[in-house]
Amino acid sequence: MVVNEADTERAAWERGSTVRVVEPVRPRKLAKVPFVELAEGRLQGVVSSGSDPARVYVASIAARTHGFGCSTNNNRPCGGLGARPCKHLRALADEAVLQYGVDRVARYLHAEVGAEGDLLAGLAGGREAAPAAAVFSRFLRHLAYLELPDQRAPIPELHWFPAPEAVR
Repeated sequence: MVVNEADTERAAWERGSTVRVVEPVRPRKLAKVPFVELAEGRLQGVVSSGSDPARVYVASIAARTHGFGCSTNNNRPCGGLGARPCKHLRALADEAVLQYGVDRVARYLHAEVGAEGDLLAGLAGGREAAPAAAVFSRFLRHLAYLELPDQRAPIPELHWFPAPEAVR
């Protein structure tokens, strides 16, 4: 049996407990949109309020249907959300493009990119309820990891994250 190098490398990677890290396409500033992800069939994340530093919004755009939603961290609807996406959704989409690249985000959402790379221009959905509490909870959990002291010992619930040496 002939085994090529790519198969050997893939087999070693599958046995390991690390994952490949996808570097951001371009650096992001985390103050406005501290959390963005492509998960659960949605582009979703947390967007800081422009007027109240204690308030954040959970915004999401569903793949395929392009339904969108935005609400505060205490489940109050966004006042700027109407028939078209609000400024929080715009900020979320812009940061997702910085993080993942416009092609990857558009592919994930099954969306056509509008003129000048405008992701939201290609969406045809309307308002749709989304599980904001789950997204916000995941964001808070990620924040808790930032407060952990620097250490080399494994953290059981993060065993699947790559070690710093594996990222390079």
